[in-house]
Amino acid sequence: MGSSDAAICDLHRIFGQDHFVSQPVCDADIPMIWVAKDTFHAVLRYLKSSIDRPYRMLYDMTAIDERVRNHREGQPPSDFTVVYHLLSFERNASLRIKVALLGEYPSLPTITDTWPAANWYEREVWDMFGITFDGHLHMTRLLLPPTWDGHPLRKEHPARATEMGEYRLPDDKQNREQEALRFKPEDWGMKSGDGNTDFMFLNLGPNHPGVHGVFRIILQLDGEEIVDAVPDIGYHHRGAEKMAERQSWHSYIPYTDRIDYLGGVMNNLPYVLAVEKLAGIVVPDRVKVIRVMMAEFFRIASHLVFYGTFVQDIGALSPVFYMFSDRERVFDIVEAICGGRMHPSWFRIGGVAHDLPEGWDRLVADFLTYFKPRMDHYDRMLMGNKILKKRTQGVGQYTVDEAIEWGVTGAGLRACGLEWDFRKKQPYSGYDQFEFDIPIATHGDSYDRCWVRVQELRQSVRIIEQCLAHMPAGEYKARHHLTTPPLKDHTMHDIETLINHFLGVSWGPVMPPGEAFQNIEATKGANGYYLVSDGSTMSYRTRIRTPSFPHLQMIPLISRGFMIPDLIATLGSIDFVMADVDR
Repeated sequence: MGSSDAAICDLHRIFGQDHFVSQPVCDADIPMIWVAKDTFHAVLRYLKSSIDRPYRMLYDMTAIDERVRNHREGQPPSDFTVVYHLLSFERNASLRIKVALLGEYPSLPTITDTWPAANWYEREVWDMFGITFDGHLHMTRLLLPPTWDGHPLRKEHPARATEMGEYRLPDDKQNREQEALRFKPEDWGMKSGDGNTDFMFLNLGPNHPGVHGVFRIILQLDGEEIVDAVPDIGYHHRGAEKMAERQSWHSYIPYTDRIDYLGGVMNNLPYVLAVEKLAGIVVPDRVKVIRVMMAEFFRIASHLVFYGTFVQDIGALSPVFYMFSDRERVFDIVEAICGGRMHPSWFRIGGVAHDLPEGWDRLVADFLTYFKPRMDHYDRMLMGNKILKKRTQGVGQYTVDEAIEWGVTGAGLRACGLEWDFRKKQPYSGYDQFEFDIPIATHGDSYDRCWVRVQELRQSVRIIEQCLAHMPAGEYKARHHLTTPPLKDHTMHDIETLINHFLGVSWGPVMPPGEAFQNIEATKGANGYYLVSDGSTMSYRTRIRTPSFPHLQMIPLISRGFMIPDLIATLGSIDFVMADVDR
């Protein structure tokens, strides 16, 4: 019995079995149970605070519109389902809780009194599905404009522009849109003054270089001191989860590259691993090592962007040019292997697009020889720099408990002293066969978040060296009928295999009904895909759990009492991209 299975037995003992229904899933390492609506709040509170080795992190929260879904055998009746993904560090285990809701626009009690991180998650669910959370203090649009009509992830909402009428902007609508843009502090939970002082309000963004993307922070200032900071997201929202419902399982792969657009094929990895769980595909060892090598190259590329832009925010202008030059060297290797550079979309269901080209090993070896002394040079130039230390040490600081409470993963969590990396704790794609260390720091401030990522560059180099030295022989694709593109064996020998190949290329594979989740240690934290198939050529529901989304929720907590330049340093140290937030 797994650790989470034991937790379910504990729930049965405390609350009674009548309140729960278990659901089999493709990812058996994450048990899934349905909890009655009138009990779920007490169950979640018990799992967070009272159970032995508690599930302290609300790792993700989303919803499913079940109304037109096929193959729901064994599941409770439900028009909409709210899904809670909990993570226990002590157990090294996850648990998925589902709550069935009936009705056209159902409601559920808020859990913001248990997890503050639920604030944005509940607002997102209301924004996308129209599910209300009673007791939430700010149930307003999060990703969409306040004047938006409808809830896009409901099945009746159109998925294509061709399904909508021609856009018009009559005068009355234009006036409503402009009025909706008028800033009123009270609408954002802020006050104009405190009786003795009138506060000043400053919009940082949505196009300020210090916010690293189309991102707005409304600052409430007392002189130069930050009294409050309210993040305003959604300017980069493209509906990536909605697009998954109109693309085949295979043709959706390029869309994943654009989530963390600095992560390249590392975005492909959790998606194809989740699809392979649905399909029951086991990939060859060569595929695993190739994927690991390319993922670590993109970790280096992403961390170089972070490193250069972070110190540029502090005032060091030269390093960003050196680091972007080194990033181009990484892209030269990526292009030689994949054919593309920043967004190669190279991973495939069941393998990779093609085998490694002749001479790949020489390119990789030359880069490793070049890059090792470069990292030493950067250390001497920056990490010991007195100005950088003065600007970042003690700035934007949070503890391990605060990080867990707000859903922080990746370098931000390790900078607080918690040695947690999914490549080690829950290995995937053969990471358990590699030797590398997990860098941790202790202060949880902007400097330590930078230091951890700098050390991760060295660990990525170690991993790539092992890929170079021990690349397995064999196939670059699983010999499975649901791989894409499909295998061409006997294509021209009989009409049946020719038809199957044609359908596999044009429509893509038909995935068996089921649900699966795959998580990875991505460049900016933990990234995962939760997929629901109802036995079609397209996903019924695709949920993308990104690290940057919960990370930005912490901005008010870690910026109050600081100055605006401190906030710029804090934002840079978080290492986020807005496509990873908005999706």
